[in-house]
Amino acid sequence: MELLKPLRFISSLNRKKQDPGKFVFTGKADLHDTDIQLFDYNKETCTETKNVPLDDVKKFEENGFTHWLNIYGLNKTEVIASICEKQDIHSLVIQDILDVNQRPKFQEYDNFSFLTLKSIVSSNSEMITDQVSFVFGSNYLISFQERKADFFEHLRYRLREDKGMIRDRGADYLLYTMLEAILDNYFKVLSRLDEEIEKFIFTDINKEPSPNLLAIIEKYKKFVHFIQKSILPIKEFSQVIERGECQYIEKRHLKFFFEIKDLCLTLLDSCEILHATLESNTNLFFSVQSHRMNQVMKTLTIVATIFIPLTFIAGVYGMNFTNMPELDWKYGYAAVWLLIIFILGGMLWYFRKKRWF
Repeated sequence: MELLKPLRFISSLNRKKQDPGKFVFTGKADLHDTDIQLFDYNKETCTETKNVPLDDVKKFEENGFTHWLNIYGLNKTEVIASICEKQDIHSLVIQDILDVNQRPKFQEYDNFSFLTLKSIVSSNSEMITDQVSFVFGSNYLISFQERKADFFEHLRYRLREDKGMIRDRGADYLLYTMLEAILDNYFKVLSRLDEEIEKFIFTDINKEPSPNLLAIIEKYKKFVHFIQKSILPIKEFSQVIERGECQYIEKRHLKFFFEIKDLCLTLLDSCEILHATLESNTNLFFSVQSHRMNQVMKTLTIVATIFIPLTFIAGVYGMNFTNMPELDWKYGYAAVWLLIIFILGGMLWYFRKKRWF
């Protein structure tokens, strides 16, 4: 079969040792320069500020506006630490924001809530996993993205153009729309992965599956498992909200986070289906290999079985003993050939009748 080119899944998995007293970014240091964007909005107006200087980032006060501060790039740890310290964000949270290798989680603090999770950036031939962290309070949300991605661009458009009800809601509703966008990316990735799996062909037993195909299947299984581990904390976060344990989620917005829970359950079901399909493909791969091996062994056995009596006859009449009557017989040579042909034909007829070939 045609050798499939697998999708590339890129993630930061190399954990670096770090001093608890220092802030260390554990991702790629040269990935993206830090870029800060700020939206200040309410029902009547929205102000967007790009490339915000660090000195202009102030502590968010209650002034009738909802604030969304978005930071691209985490490699400048001093910038990230300065922004967080201005908002009275705990140093442990700063370490969690900069540690892109940790498991997604949710934590509640006295003056803010913290959520970190994994997102997927999909391109033509790559699926890149990134960490996205959120710090949110009563009137602000700060998002930290490992690299630039466009899955929040539709939210910026809705804020600028006052589309939908996003400007009429608080920071918790903005968080909901962001989580929905991230989960929507997971749906797209799983759909694309399902299309790749459908390209696996095992029905043609005359073509041997490529050994590389098994490696691709195992890689996809690991990635599906990674998605499951990434989605579970989001579901756990929605369950925390469902129990009313998050102080910055308004009651009128609880129904939206229930939808997040339903999306997570649907994604987890899709992961289970894909994992079962991949497991079935693995079994089918070995079944096809075993079937081909059986076919080869049957062919070799038939050939060997046919030539065993012929070899015996040739061995008997090849001994050249003096007192062998057939040696002096005029038709001895022809008779031996007729015997060989008769035995060969009879065995072929018998094997064909048994449908052994």
